[in-house]
Amino acid sequence: MKMVGMKSVLLKGSLAALVLASGAASATELLNSSYDVSRELFAALNPPFQKQWAEKNGGDKLEIKQSHAGSSKQALAILQGLKADVVTYNQVTDVQILHDRGNLIPANWQSRLPNNSSPFYSTMAFLVRKGNPKNIHRWDDLTRPDVKLVFPNPKTSGNGRYTYLAAWGAFNQQDGNNQDKTRAKMASLLKNVEVFDTGGRGATTTFVDRGLGDVLISFESEVNNIRKQYGDDKYDVIVPPVDILAEFPVAWVDKNVEKNGTEKAAKDYLNYLWSPQAQQIITSFNYRVYDKNAMAAAKQQFPDTKLFKVEDEFGGWQQVMKTHFSTGGELDKLLEQGHQ
Repeated sequence: MKMVGMKSVLLKGSLAALVLASGAASATELLNSSYDVSRELFAALNPPFQKQWAEKNGGDKLEIKQSHAGSSKQALAILQGLKADVVTYNQVTDVQILHDRGNLIPANWQSRLPNNSSPFYSTMAFLVRKGNPKNIHRWDDLTRPDVKLVFPNPKTSGNGRYTYLAAWGAFNQQDGNNQDKTRAKMASLLKNVEVFDTGGRGATTTFVDRGLGDVLISFESEVNNIRKQYGDDKYDVIVPPVDILAEFPVAWVDKNVEKNGTEKAAKDYLNYLWSPQAQQIITSFNYRVYDKNAMAAAKQQFPDTKLFKVEDEFGGWQQVMKTHFSTGGELDKLLEQGHQ
């Protein structure tokens, strides 16, 4: 009996050692909650960071999982329990809500990383059929009754909100801050929308695969990637002379990384996005970056345009959401006006 007992103790000890060894060998895992059209970007960014992580952490394997949808939907999923370690979104409010409604990140999250926690930026651009048959160059051109538009719904997509605000800001500057003229142009523009998809990737499918619309409005990065994917002989890209600065804020989700034990990996991952290597990769996907060398090398990719900030033109995102995108706000009124 003593021998059997000894064998039992040894067996238990061996099993415990195997469990410990298995735990030591398991990979660190990160979940990146991102916006709809960033799949290819992070598919390119993740492998070099994983290699760097392994080299700096004794061969520890890092697994990075991606979750993609409209950024507002993604933020809501985290509030409802998705245990994402980091968020890489296309609008400040979709990160801010993680503090305001979930207390998952601190109020000062934008000050923890450079450039208001935005490692890259973009603006809005028009994708048109080859030869630009409708002669589209400015936001005003999108108000003509013969022009049909495709862009995501501003209620569900940061991409769509930037499009709406870019048009509003450009009209407002052109019309000397005459709100009545701006509203009239916005009503005409919104009336020309053929399809309001929920996110940027859905809008791309509508325009490219279904062949609907004369103009797809999306981030400059996205429309250039579409042209590259489907052929320069099929589409042209137009960047209007006045446009909006579209920031792409990132943050680690404090409450989640504490629970997941991934704080170091999450912080290192986001800091990597400012590295020269990452900034160069990001420009290859037609995003504008803060690294001067990377931008100089990619100068021909980015036409000159006068960019305005949401804060300067609209008083900040909190004011924007209340005035334009709340129930009964400017967007709802303009859409109702267009259906009368």
